Amino acid sequence: MEFEERPISSKTVFHGHLIDVEVQQVITPHGNITQREIVHHAPAIAILALTTDNKMILEKQWRAPIAKTTLEIPAGKLDQRDADNALHAAKRELNEETRYEATSLKKISSFYTSVGCMDEYMTLYLATGLKRVSNELPQDQDEQLILKEVTLPQALEMIDRGEIEDAKTIMAIYYWQGMNNRG
Repeated sequence: MEFEERPISSKTVFHGHLIDVEVQQVITPHGNITQREIVHHAPAIAILALTTDNKMILEKQWRAPIAKTTLEIPAGKLDQRDADNALHAAKRELNEETRYEATSLKKISSFYTSVGCMDEYMTLYLATGLKRVSNELPQDQDEQLILKEVTLPQALEMIDRGEIEDAKTIMAIYYWQGMNNRG
């Protein structure tokens, strides 16, 4: 069975600071013509940062698309400073957002964040052996973050209560739970 659609036209309808939006007309494998709206986003990283006393670092911040504050793990997009290197971006974002550096930064997984409409590809890292940075990188001027440290049981309860709703953060917490179950 064939799945691939064939674009017959494409137009960028929005070019922004964070995203571009493209509208495509495509022919499906069955010969139907339909429209696809695609959000193009830079690759991104996220970090499950565990303190020496086995707590995860969460960030409370405002998210305009859902018009409320969220609790999330540190994350950010790759930019020109990273030269397409996700590990470099993870180190940079950890410094900028938490003021920590890790003695160990291990890739957990890479994944698409929302395949129905977006091409954002995110790499999730595990950061351990955290210590305060000696050289603080400038924080993004459009971000206001409050850091919070929680244990695994607290994080799981926060998911159950609906206090943590962000997919990458939930994925990281369940990964952390699996780490603990493996011994």
